[in-house]
Amino acid sequence: MKDFSKEIKAYVLRSSIEFGEVDEKKVLTKLFQYGLDKKDIPEVMKEISKSVAHVHVMSAGQKEKEFESLKGIIKERVEKEKTLPELKNVSGKVVTRFAPEPSKYMHLGHAIACLINYTYAKKYNGKFIIRFDDCNPEKVSKEYVDSNLDDLNKYLEVKYDEVKFLSDDMSLFYSYAKDMINKGFAYMCTCEREHMQNLRHDGKECECRKKSNIKVTLEKWDKFLEGFYAPGTAVLRFRGNMSADNQVMRDPVLFRLSDKEHFRQGNKYRVWPMYDFYSAVGDSLLGITHVMRTAEFDLRVELQEEIKKILGLKTQEFVQYGRVNVIGAETQGRTIRESIVNGEYEGWDDPRLMTLKALKRRGISKDVFVELINHIGLAKKQVNIDFAMIASISRKLLDLKVNRYYFVANPVELEIKGMPNIKEVEVKMHPDKPFMRKIRIGNKIIISKADYDSYLGKEVRLMNLFNMRINSKDKAEFTELENNPKIQKIQWVSIGLPVKIKMDDASWLEGMGEQDIANLKIGEVIQFERFGFVRLDKVVNGVYEFWFSHK
Repeated sequence: MKDFSKEIKAYVLRSSIEFGEVDEKKVLTKLFQYGLDKKDIPEVMKEISKSVAHVHVMSAGQKEKEFESLKGIIKERVEKEKTLPELKNVSGKVVTRFAPEPSKYMHLGHAIACLINYTYAKKYNGKFIIRFDDCNPEKVSKEYVDSNLDDLNKYLEVKYDEVKFLSDDMSLFYSYAKDMINKGFAYMCTCEREHMQNLRHDGKECECRKKSNIKVTLEKWDKFLEGFYAPGTAVLRFRGNMSADNQVMRDPVLFRLSDKEHFRQGNKYRVWPMYDFYSAVGDSLLGITHVMRTAEFDLRVELQEEIKKILGLKTQEFVQYGRVNVIGAETQGRTIRESIVNGEYEGWDDPRLMTLKALKRRGISKDVFVELINHIGLAKKQVNIDFAMIASISRKLLDLKVNRYYFVANPVELEIKGMPNIKEVEVKMHPDKPFMRKIRIGNKIIISKADYDSYLGKEVRLMNLFNMRINSKDKAEFTELENNPKIQKIQWVSIGLPVKIKMDDASWLEGMGEQDIANLKIGEVIQFERFGFVRLDKVVNGVYEFWFSHK
Protein backbone atom coordinates (compact mmCIF):
# COMPACT_ATOMS: atom_id res chain seq x y z
CA MET A 1 0.00 0.00 0.00
CA LYS A 2 1.23 3.48 -0.87
CA ASP A 3 2.31 5.69 2.03
CA PHE A 4 -0.15 8.59 2.43
CA SER A 5 1.10 9.78 5.83
CA LYS A 6 2.19 13.24 4.66
CA GLU A 7 -0.97 13.85 2.63
CA ILE A 8 -3.14 12.71 5.55
CA LYS A 9 -1.37 14.97 8.00
CA ALA A 10 -1.54 17.96 5.64
CA TYR A 11 -5.32 17.70 5.20
CA VAL A 12 -5.96 16.89 8.87
CA LEU A 13 -3.94 19.93 9.95
CA ARG A 14 -5.66 22.23 7.46
CA SER A 15 -9.11 21.08 8.50
CA SER A 16 -8.28 21.48 12.20
CA ILE A 17 -6.86 24.98 11.65
CA GLU A 18 -9.71 26.23 9.47
CA PHE A 19 -12.72 24.51 11.05
CA GLY A 20 -11.64 23.50 14.55
CA GLU A 21 -12.61 19.90 13.82
CA VAL A 22 -11.81 17.20 11.28
CA ASP A 23 -14.22 15.19 9.12
CA GLU A 24 -12.26 11.96 8.58
CA LYS A 25 -14.34 10.93 5.57
CA LYS A 26 -13.59 14.20 3.80
CA VAL A 27 -9.87 13.66 4.41
CA LEU A 28 -10.26 10.19 2.88
CA THR A 29 -11.88 11.53 -0.29
CA LYS A 30 -8.96 13.92 -0.80
CA LEU A 31 -6.56 10.97 -1.02
CA PHE A 32 -8.08 9.55 -4.22
CA GLN A 33 -6.36 12.30 -6.22
CA TYR A 34 -3.05 10.94 -4.88
CA GLY A 35 -3.74 7.39 -6.06
CA LEU A 36 -5.65 5.78 -3.17
CA ASP A 37 -6.95 2.33 -4.05
CA LYS A 38 -10.40 1.40 -2.69
CA LYS A 39 -9.08 -1.85 -1.25
CA ASP A 40 -6.76 0.14 1.03
CA ILE A 41 -9.54 2.29 2.55
CA PRO A 42 -9.85 0.34 5.87
CA GLU A 43 -6.13 0.68 6.60
CA VAL A 44 -6.00 4.31 5.48
CA MET A 45 -8.97 5.20 7.71
CA LYS A 46 -6.99 3.85 10.67
CA GLU A 47 -4.09 6.12 9.73
CA ILE A 48 -6.44 9.10 9.41
CA SER A 49 -7.89 8.43 12.87
CA LYS A 50 -4.41 8.23 14.36
CA SER A 51 -3.45 11.52 12.71
CA VAL A 52 -6.62 13.23 13.97
CA ALA A 53 -5.90 12.06 17.52
CA HIS A 54 -2.32 13.33 17.26
CA VAL A 55 -3.32 16.74 15.89
CA HIS A 56 -6.16 17.12 18.42
CA VAL A 57 -3.72 17.54 21.33
CA MET A 58 -1.46 20.00 19.50
CA SER A 59 -1.52 23.71 20.31
CA ALA A 60 -2.61 26.20 17.66
CA GLY A 61 0.99 27.30 17.23
CA GLN A 62 2.20 23.74 16.74
CA LYS A 63 -0.48 23.12 14.12
CA GLU A 64 0.50 26.25 12.20
CA LYS A 65 4.20 25.35 12.33
CA GLU A 66 3.71 21.80 11.09
CA PHE A 67 1.23 22.81 8.40
CA GLU A 68 3.70 25.37 7.05
CA SER A 69 6.04 22.54 6.00
CA LEU A 70 3.24 20.42 4.52
CA LYS A 71 0.92 22.94 2.85
CA GLY A 72 2.66 22.46 -0.51
CA ILE A 73 1.12 18.98 -0.65
CA ILE A 74 -2.42 20.36 -0.72
CA LYS A 75 -4.01 20.32 -4.14
CA GLU A 76 -6.28 23.32 -4.38
CA ARG A 77 -9.26 23.39 -6.67
CA VAL A 78 -10.72 26.64 -7.90
CA GLU A 79 -13.96 27.22 -6.06
CA LYS A 80 -16.71 29.68 -6.70
CA GLU A 81 -16.43 32.61 -4.34
CA LYS A 82 -18.48 31.93 -1.24
CA THR A 83 -21.13 34.50 -0.38
CA LEU A 84 -24.26 34.61 1.74
CA PRO A 85 -27.39 33.06 0.15
CA GLU A 86 -30.17 35.16 -1.32
CA LEU A 87 -32.94 36.28 1.04
CA LYS A 88 -36.39 34.78 0.72
CA ASN A 89 -39.62 36.74 0.28
CA VAL A 90 -38.05 40.02 -0.79
CA SER A 91 -40.63 42.55 -1.93
CA GLY A 92 -40.00 46.24 -1.62
CA LYS A 93 -37.27 47.74 0.54
CA VAL A 94 -35.26 45.35 2.70
CA VAL A 95 -34.87 46.62 6.27
CA THR A 96 -32.57 44.82 8.71
CA ARG A 97 -31.37 45.57 12.19
CA PHE A 98 -28.62 44.77 14.63
CA ALA A 99 -30.10 44.68 18.13
CA PRO A 100 -27.53 44.45 20.92
CA GLU A 101 -28.49 44.70 24.56
CA PRO A 102 -25.99 47.29 25.86
CA SER A 103 -25.03 45.17 28.86
CA LYS A 104 -21.52 44.10 27.84
CA TYR A 105 -18.62 44.86 25.54
CA MET A 106 -19.20 43.34 22.13
CA HIS A 107 -17.38 40.17 21.05
CA LEU A 108 -16.86 38.16 17.87
CA GLY A 109 -20.45 36.89 17.88
CA HIS A 110 -21.78 40.45 17.89
CA ALA A 111 -19.56 41.34 14.93
CA ILE A 112 -20.89 38.38 12.94
CA ALA A 113 -24.54 39.23 13.75
CA CYS A 114 -24.03 42.87 12.87
CA LEU A 115 -22.20 42.24 9.60
CA ILE A 116 -24.68 39.60 8.40
CA ASN A 117 -27.56 42.04 8.79
CA TYR A 118 -25.52 44.93 7.40
CA THR A 119 -24.35 42.91 4.39
CA TYR A 120 -27.92 42.00 3.43
CA ALA A 121 -29.13 45.59 3.79
CA LYS A 122 -26.34 46.77 1.47
CA LYS A 123 -26.86 43.89 -0.97
CA TYR A 124 -30.48 44.86 -1.53
CA ASN A 125 -29.92 48.64 -1.29
CA GLY A 126 -32.04 48.60 1.83
CA LYS A 127 -31.98 50.17 5.27
CA PHE A 128 -29.86 49.14 8.26
CA ILE A 129 -30.85 50.08 11.80
CA ILE A 130 -28.96 49.84 15.09
CA ARG A 131 -31.57 49.00 17.74
CA PHE A 132 -30.40 49.12 21.33
CA ASP A 133 -32.51 46.71 23.39
CA ASP A 134 -32.11 48.76 26.56
CA CYS A 135 -35.15 47.50 28.48
CA ASN A 136 -33.34 45.87 31.39
CA PRO A 137 -32.24 48.77 33.65
CA GLU A 138 -30.34 46.37 35.91
CA LYS A 139 -27.90 45.42 33.15
CA VAL A 140 -27.74 48.20 30.55
CA SER A 141 -25.56 51.28 30.86
CA LYS A 142 -24.21 54.23 28.90
CA GLU A 143 -20.72 52.75 29.21
CA TYR A 144 -21.78 49.83 27.03
CA VAL A 145 -23.72 51.99 24.59
CA ASP A 146 -20.66 54.20 24.04
CA SER A 147 -18.40 51.17 23.70
CA ASN A 148 -20.77 49.45 21.25
CA LEU A 149 -21.07 52.57 19.08
CA ASP A 150 -17.29 52.98 19.12
CA ASP A 151 -16.89 49.40 17.84
CA LEU A 152 -19.56 49.90 15.18
CA ASN A 153 -18.17 53.22 13.95
CA LYS A 154 -14.41 52.84 14.29
CA TYR A 155 -13.86 49.09 13.94
CA LEU A 156 -16.66 47.43 11.97
CA GLU A 157 -17.25 50.72 10.09
CA VAL A 158 -20.90 50.01 9.35
CA LYS A 159 -22.92 52.83 7.83
CA TYR A 160 -26.24 52.61 9.63
CA ASP A 161 -29.31 54.66 8.75
CA GLU A 162 -30.72 55.04 12.24
CA VAL A 163 -29.95 54.40 15.91
CA LYS A 164 -32.96 53.46 18.02
CA PHE A 165 -33.28 53.02 21.78
CA LEU A 166 -36.31 50.88 22.62
CA SER A 167 -36.66 52.53 26.03
CA ASP A 168 -37.81 55.65 24.15
CA ASP A 169 -40.99 53.78 23.18
CA MET A 170 -42.20 52.80 26.64
CA SER A 171 -45.53 54.56 26.29
CA LEU A 172 -46.18 52.60 23.09
CA PHE A 173 -45.28 49.33 24.82
CA TYR A 174 -47.76 50.16 27.59
CA SER A 175 -50.44 50.90 25.01
CA TYR A 176 -49.88 47.58 23.24
CA ALA A 177 -49.87 45.74 26.60
CA LYS A 178 -53.28 47.25 27.40
CA ASP A 179 -54.49 46.18 23.97
CA MET A 180 -53.47 42.59 24.74
CA ILE A 181 -55.30 42.76 28.07
CA ASN A 182 -58.45 44.07 26.39
CA LYS A 183 -58.29 41.18 23.92
CA GLY A 184 -57.98 38.66 26.75
CA PHE A 185 -54.39 37.61 26.01
CA ALA A 186 -52.66 38.91 29.15
CA TYR A 187 -53.25 38.76 32.90
CA MET A 188 -51.59 40.00 36.09
CA CYS A 189 -49.84 37.31 38.14
CA THR A 190 -48.63 37.52 41.76
CA CYS A 191 -47.49 33.88 42.08
CA GLU A 192 -44.05 33.22 43.49
CA ARG A 193 -41.50 32.69 40.76
CA GLU A 194 -40.45 29.17 41.74
CA HIS A 195 -44.07 28.06 42.11
CA MET A 196 -44.89 29.40 38.65
CA GLN A 197 -41.83 27.69 37.15
CA ASN A 198 -43.10 24.36 38.48
CA LEU A 199 -46.59 24.96 37.11
CA ARG A 200 -45.25 25.88 33.68
CA HIS A 201 -43.09 22.78 33.67
CA ASP A 202 -46.11 20.63 34.59
CA GLY A 203 -48.41 22.45 32.16
CA LYS A 204 -50.83 23.66 34.85
CA GLU A 205 -52.63 26.98 35.17
CA CYS A 206 -51.97 29.18 38.19
CA GLU A 207 -54.72 30.62 40.42
CA CYS A 208 -54.10 34.13 39.03
CA ARG A 209 -54.94 32.98 35.53
CA LYS A 210 -58.02 31.06 36.68
CA LYS A 211 -59.44 34.05 38.57
CA SER A 212 -58.49 36.73 36.06
CA ASN A 213 -60.80 38.58 33.71
CA ILE A 214 -60.30 41.64 31.53
CA LYS A 215 -61.77 44.09 34.06
CA VAL A 216 -59.74 42.81 37.01
CA THR A 217 -56.56 42.64 34.90
CA LEU A 218 -56.98 46.25 33.73
CA GLU A 219 -57.39 47.44 37.33
CA LYS A 220 -54.30 45.53 38.44
CA TRP A 221 -52.36 46.78 35.39
CA ASP A 222 -53.11 50.37 36.35
CA LYS A 223 -51.89 49.67 39.89
CA PHE A 224 -48.84 47.98 38.39
CA LEU A 225 -47.99 51.19 36.52
CA GLU A 226 -48.80 53.40 39.51
CA GLY A 227 -46.31 51.65 41.81
CA PHE A 228 -48.70 49.64 43.96
CA TYR A 229 -46.58 46.48 43.70
CA ALA A 230 -42.98 45.93 44.79
CA PRO A 231 -40.43 44.40 42.40
CA GLY A 232 -40.68 40.62 42.32
CA THR A 233 -44.28 40.52 43.61
CA ALA A 234 -46.20 40.92 40.33
CA VAL A 235 -45.80 40.51 36.56
CA LEU A 236 -47.95 40.73 33.47
CA ARG A 237 -48.14 37.34 31.77
CA PHE A 238 -49.15 36.22 28.30
CA ARG A 239 -52.24 34.00 28.39
CA GLY A 240 -50.84 31.18 26.33
CA ASN A 241 -51.31 27.45 26.03
CA MET A 242 -50.19 25.65 29.19
CA SER A 243 -50.10 22.31 27.36
CA ALA A 244 -48.02 23.56 24.43
CA ASP A 245 -45.03 21.43 23.44
CA ASN A 246 -43.02 24.64 23.14
CA GLN A 247 -42.76 25.69 26.78
CA VAL A 248 -42.05 29.26 25.72
CA MET A 249 -45.80 29.46 24.99
CA ARG A 250 -46.76 28.50 28.55
CA ASP A 251 -47.71 31.89 30.00
CA PRO A 252 -44.36 33.71 29.75
CA VAL A 253 -43.78 37.07 31.47
CA LEU A 254 -44.42 40.10 29.25
CA PHE A 255 -43.70 42.90 31.77
CA ARG A 256 -41.91 43.04 35.11
CA LEU A 257 -40.95 45.62 37.75
CA SER A 258 -37.57 47.18 38.48
CA ASP A 259 -36.67 50.14 40.69
CA LYS A 260 -33.20 50.41 39.19
CA GLU A 261 -32.51 53.82 37.66
CA HIS A 262 -32.20 53.65 33.88
CA PHE A 263 -29.16 55.33 32.29
CA ARG A 264 -31.35 57.04 29.68
CA GLN A 265 -34.85 57.29 31.19
CA GLY A 266 -33.85 57.86 34.81
CA ASN A 267 -36.63 56.88 37.23
CA LYS A 268 -39.45 57.64 34.81
CA TYR A 269 -40.45 53.97 34.43
CA ARG A 270 -40.71 51.00 36.80
CA VAL A 271 -42.55 48.58 34.52
CA TRP A 272 -40.33 47.09 31.82
CA PRO A 273 -41.14 44.81 28.85
CA MET A 274 -39.42 41.45 28.43
CA TYR A 275 -37.45 40.44 25.34
CA ASP A 276 -40.19 38.62 23.43
CA PHE A 277 -42.59 41.53 23.78
CA TYR A 278 -40.26 44.42 23.01
CA SER A 279 -38.53 42.55 20.19
CA ALA A 280 -41.81 41.61 18.50
CA VAL A 281 -43.27 45.09 18.81
CA GLY A 282 -39.95 46.85 18.12
CA ASP A 283 -39.30 44.97 14.87
CA SER A 284 -42.75 45.89 13.60
CA LEU A 285 -42.57 49.54 14.64
CA LEU A 286 -39.23 49.93 12.85
CA GLY A 287 -40.51 48.28 9.67
CA ILE A 288 -37.98 45.45 9.82
CA THR A 289 -38.50 43.01 6.94
CA HIS A 290 -35.86 40.36 7.68
CA VAL A 291 -34.42 39.25 11.02
CA MET A 292 -31.09 37.42 10.94
CA ARG A 293 -30.14 35.99 14.33
CA THR A 294 -28.66 32.91 15.98
CA ALA A 295 -30.67 29.70 16.21
CA GLU A 296 -30.87 29.91 20.02
CA PHE A 297 -33.89 32.20 19.45
CA ASP A 298 -35.68 29.58 17.34
CA LEU A 299 -38.18 28.58 20.03
CA ARG A 300 -39.08 32.23 20.63
CA VAL A 301 -40.31 32.85 17.09
CA GLU A 302 -43.68 31.23 17.78
CA LEU A 303 -44.40 33.52 20.75
CA GLN A 304 -43.24 36.66 18.97
CA GLU A 305 -45.30 35.86 15.91
CA GLU A 306 -48.36 35.25 18.10
CA ILE A 307 -47.90 38.62 19.84
CA LYS A 308 -47.73 40.36 16.46
CA LYS A 309 -50.79 38.50 15.24
CA ILE A 310 -52.81 39.54 18.31
CA LEU A 311 -51.74 43.18 17.99
CA GLY A 312 -52.20 43.33 14.22
CA LEU A 313 -48.53 44.08 13.61
CA LYS A 314 -46.46 43.22 10.55
CA THR A 315 -44.41 40.04 10.64
CA GLN A 316 -40.85 39.51 9.44
CA GLU A 317 -38.93 36.84 7.57
CA PHE A 318 -36.71 35.04 10.12
CA VAL A 319 -33.32 33.63 9.18
CA GLN A 320 -31.76 31.63 12.01
CA TYR A 321 -28.12 30.58 11.82
CA GLY A 322 -25.78 28.62 14.06
CA ARG A 323 -23.86 30.41 16.74
CA VAL A 324 -20.10 30.71 16.20
CA ASN A 325 -18.27 29.42 19.25
CA VAL A 326 -14.56 30.12 19.65
CA ILE A 327 -13.14 27.14 21.51
CA GLY A 328 -11.74 28.13 24.89
CA ALA A 329 -12.88 31.77 24.63
CA GLU A 330 -14.89 33.38 27.42
CA THR A 331 -17.74 35.57 26.12
CA GLN A 332 -20.03 35.88 29.16
CA GLY A 333 -19.96 39.55 30.16
CA ARG A 334 -20.49 38.94 33.85
CA THR A 335 -17.71 36.33 34.02
CA ILE A 336 -15.29 38.61 32.16
CA ARG A 337 -16.09 41.58 34.40
CA GLU A 338 -15.50 39.47 37.53
CA SER A 339 -12.22 38.21 36.08
CA ILE A 340 -11.12 41.78 35.38
CA VAL A 341 -11.95 42.83 38.94
CA ASN A 342 -9.99 39.93 40.44
CA GLY A 343 -7.03 40.58 38.16
CA GLU A 344 -7.27 37.49 35.95
CA TYR A 345 -7.79 39.68 32.88
CA GLU A 346 -6.20 43.10 32.39
CA GLY A 347 -9.33 44.66 30.88
CA TRP A 348 -11.95 44.19 28.19
CA ASP A 349 -9.17 44.39 25.61
CA ASP A 350 -7.07 41.64 27.18
CA PRO A 351 -5.52 39.76 24.21
CA ARG A 352 -6.80 36.43 25.56
CA LEU A 353 -10.40 37.58 25.01
CA MET A 354 -12.54 37.54 21.86
CA THR A 355 -13.99 40.99 22.55
CA LEU A 356 -13.91 43.43 19.65
CA LYS A 357 -11.72 45.72 21.76
CA ALA A 358 -9.13 42.95 22.05
CA LEU A 359 -9.35 41.81 18.42
CA LYS A 360 -9.00 45.36 17.12
CA ARG A 361 -5.98 46.00 19.30
CA ARG A 362 -4.41 42.80 18.00
CA GLY A 363 -4.83 44.02 14.43
CA ILE A 364 -7.60 41.66 13.31
CA SER A 365 -9.36 43.44 10.46
CA LYS A 366 -13.15 43.61 10.10
CA ASP A 367 -12.58 42.00 6.68
CA VAL A 368 -11.64 38.81 8.54
CA PHE A 369 -15.16 38.66 9.99
CA VAL A 370 -16.69 39.18 6.54
CA GLU A 371 -14.60 36.32 5.12
CA LEU A 372 -15.50 34.15 8.11
CA ILE A 373 -19.21 34.78 7.51
CA ASN A 374 -18.90 33.89 3.83
CA HIS A 375 -16.94 30.78 4.74
CA ILE A 376 -19.32 29.32 7.33
CA GLY A 377 -22.56 30.63 5.80
CA LEU A 378 -25.92 30.48 7.58
CA ALA A 379 -26.07 26.83 8.59
CA LYS A 380 -28.22 26.24 11.68
CA LYS A 381 -25.70 24.01 13.39
CA GLN A 382 -23.35 25.68 15.89
CA VAL A 383 -19.92 26.23 14.39
CA ASN A 384 -16.96 25.56 16.68
CA ILE A 385 -13.72 27.20 15.64
CA ASP A 386 -10.47 28.04 17.36
CA PHE A 387 -8.43 31.19 16.91
CA ALA A 388 -6.27 29.39 14.35
CA MET A 389 -9.11 29.69 11.81
CA ILE A 390 -9.38 33.44 12.40
CA ALA A 391 -5.60 33.69 12.09
CA SER A 392 -5.66 31.68 8.86
CA ILE A 393 -8.15 34.06 7.23
CA SER A 394 -6.34 37.11 8.57
CA ARG A 395 -2.98 35.83 7.32
CA LYS A 396 -4.29 35.41 3.77
CA LEU A 397 -5.53 39.02 3.78
CA LEU A 398 -2.43 40.52 5.41
CA ASP A 399 0.10 38.51 3.43
CA LEU A 400 -0.90 40.31 0.26
CA LYS A 401 -0.40 43.84 1.51
CA VAL A 402 1.50 44.46 4.75
CA ASN A 403 5.16 45.46 4.79
CA ARG A 404 7.94 43.39 6.30
CA TYR A 405 10.46 44.51 8.93
CA TYR A 406 13.27 42.96 10.95
CA PHE A 407 12.92 42.20 14.66
CA VAL A 408 14.86 40.09 17.15
CA ALA A 409 13.48 38.95 20.51
CA ASN A 410 15.63 38.86 23.66
CA PRO A 411 18.56 40.43 21.77
CA VAL A 412 22.16 39.27 21.93
CA GLU A 413 24.75 41.75 20.63
CA LEU A 414 27.71 40.38 18.63
CA GLU A 415 31.01 41.86 17.50
CA ILE A 416 31.86 40.44 14.08
CA LYS A 417 35.54 39.74 13.42
CA GLY A 418 36.43 40.68 9.85
CA MET A 419 33.04 42.34 9.31
CA PRO A 420 32.98 43.97 5.84
CA ASN A 421 32.56 47.74 5.60
CA ILE A 422 28.90 47.77 4.62
CA LYS A 423 27.02 50.92 5.63
CA GLU A 424 23.56 49.89 4.48
CA VAL A 425 21.62 47.29 2.53
CA GLU A 426 18.48 47.62 0.43
CA VAL A 427 15.69 45.18 1.22
CA LYS A 428 12.20 44.80 -0.25
CA MET A 429 9.32 46.14 1.82
CA HIS A 430 7.20 43.25 0.53
CA PRO A 431 8.28 40.25 -1.57
CA ASP A 432 5.70 41.03 -4.28
CA LYS A 433 6.14 44.82 -4.37
CA PRO A 434 8.89 46.94 -5.98
CA PHE A 435 9.34 49.28 -3.01
CA MET A 436 12.62 49.08 -1.12
CA ARG A 437 13.85 50.19 2.28
CA LYS A 438 17.40 50.88 3.44
CA ILE A 439 18.71 49.19 6.58
CA ARG A 440 21.68 50.95 8.16
CA ILE A 441 24.57 48.86 9.44
CA GLY A 442 26.53 49.79 12.56
CA ASN A 443 29.60 48.23 14.21
CA LYS A 444 27.69 45.33 15.76
CA ILE A 445 25.01 42.85 14.79
CA ILE A 446 22.12 41.89 17.07
CA ILE A 447 20.43 38.49 16.89
CA SER A 448 17.81 36.75 19.05
CA LYS A 449 18.85 34.68 22.03
CA ALA A 450 16.95 31.74 20.57
CA ASP A 451 19.06 31.87 17.39
CA TYR A 452 22.22 32.37 19.41
CA ASP A 453 21.47 29.28 21.53
CA SER A 454 20.52 27.22 18.48
CA TYR A 455 23.50 28.10 16.26
CA LEU A 456 26.39 28.67 18.65
CA GLY A 457 29.51 27.31 16.96
CA LYS A 458 27.77 27.12 13.57
CA GLU A 459 27.76 29.18 10.40
CA VAL A 460 24.56 31.10 9.62
CA ARG A 461 23.32 33.53 7.00
CA LEU A 462 22.18 36.97 8.15
CA MET A 463 19.23 37.57 5.83
CA ASN A 464 20.14 39.82 2.90
CA LEU A 465 23.56 40.60 4.43
CA PHE A 466 26.38 38.07 4.83
CA ASN A 467 27.40 34.77 6.43
CA MET A 468 29.07 34.44 9.82
CA ARG A 469 30.06 31.88 12.41
CA ILE A 470 28.83 32.40 15.99
CA ASN A 471 31.76 31.72 18.30
CA SER A 472 30.70 32.95 21.72
CA LYS A 473 28.15 35.13 23.51
CA ASP A 474 29.49 38.40 22.17
CA LYS A 475 31.76 37.24 19.34
CA ALA A 476 31.25 36.06 15.79
CA GLU A 477 33.36 35.79 12.65
CA PHE A 478 32.58 36.90 9.11
CA THR A 479 32.82 34.03 6.61
CA GLU A 480 31.58 35.24 3.19
CA LEU A 481 29.22 37.59 1.35
CA GLU A 482 27.73 35.06 -1.04
CA ASN A 483 24.58 33.30 0.11
CA ASN A 484 25.15 29.68 1.01
CA PRO A 485 21.79 27.91 0.58
CA LYS A 486 22.94 25.04 2.78
CA ILE A 487 23.18 27.11 5.97
CA GLN A 488 20.39 28.47 8.15
CA LYS A 489 19.12 32.01 7.57
CA ILE A 490 18.45 34.09 10.68
CA GLN A 491 16.95 37.46 11.47
CA TRP A 492 19.11 40.37 12.63
CA VAL A 493 19.17 44.06 13.52
CA SER A 494 22.14 46.41 13.66
CA ILE A 495 21.11 49.98 14.49
CA GLY A 496 17.77 49.29 16.12
CA LEU A 497 14.95 50.68 18.23
CA PRO A 498 13.62 49.11 21.45
CA VAL A 499 10.44 47.06 20.98
CA LYS A 500 7.93 45.44 23.32
CA ILE A 501 5.29 43.04 22.01
CA LYS A 502 2.11 42.17 23.89
CA MET A 503 1.72 38.47 23.16
CA ASP A 504 -1.54 36.52 22.85
CA ASP A 505 -1.11 35.15 26.39
CA ALA A 506 -0.87 38.76 27.74
CA SER A 507 2.87 38.46 28.45
CA TRP A 508 5.37 41.02 27.17
CA LEU A 509 8.24 40.09 24.85
CA GLU A 510 11.14 42.54 24.56
CA GLY A 511 13.48 42.95 21.63
CA MET A 512 14.91 45.25 18.99
CA GLY A 513 13.38 46.34 15.72
CA GLU A 514 15.02 47.93 12.69
CA GLN A 515 15.07 51.73 12.50
CA ASP A 516 12.40 51.96 9.80
CA ILE A 517 9.68 51.12 12.32
CA ALA A 518 9.98 54.78 13.33
CA ASN A 519 8.02 55.60 10.14
CA LEU A 520 5.02 53.48 11.11
CA LYS A 521 1.67 54.99 12.05
CA ILE A 522 -0.12 54.05 15.25
CA GLY A 523 -2.53 51.23 14.42
CA GLU A 524 -0.54 50.02 11.43
CA VAL A 525 -0.19 46.25 11.02
CA ILE A 526 3.12 44.86 9.75
CA GLN A 527 4.97 41.56 9.68
CA PHE A 528 8.11 41.05 11.70
CA GLU A 529 9.80 38.56 9.42
CA ARG A 530 10.09 35.04 10.78
CA PHE A 531 8.15 36.12 13.86
CA GLY A 532 4.59 37.07 12.99
CA PHE A 533 2.10 39.84 12.29
CA VAL A 534 1.90 42.69 14.80
CA ARG A 535 0.05 45.99 15.22
CA LEU A 536 1.78 49.15 16.46
CA ASP A 537 -0.20 50.18 19.53
CA LYS A 538 1.78 53.14 20.87
CA VAL A 539 5.24 54.56 21.51
CA VAL A 540 6.14 55.12 25.16
CA ASN A 541 9.42 56.88 26.05
CA GLY A 542 10.99 55.75 22.80
CA VAL A 543 9.86 52.13 23.16
CA TYR A 544 7.69 50.85 20.31
CA GLU A 545 4.85 48.80 21.76
CA PHE A 546 3.21 46.30 19.42
CA TRP A 547 0.40 43.79 19.93
CA PHE A 548 0.85 40.31 18.50
CA SER A 549 -1.76 39.31 15.92
CA HIS A 550 -0.69 35.79 14.91
CA LYS A 551 2.00 33.91 13.05
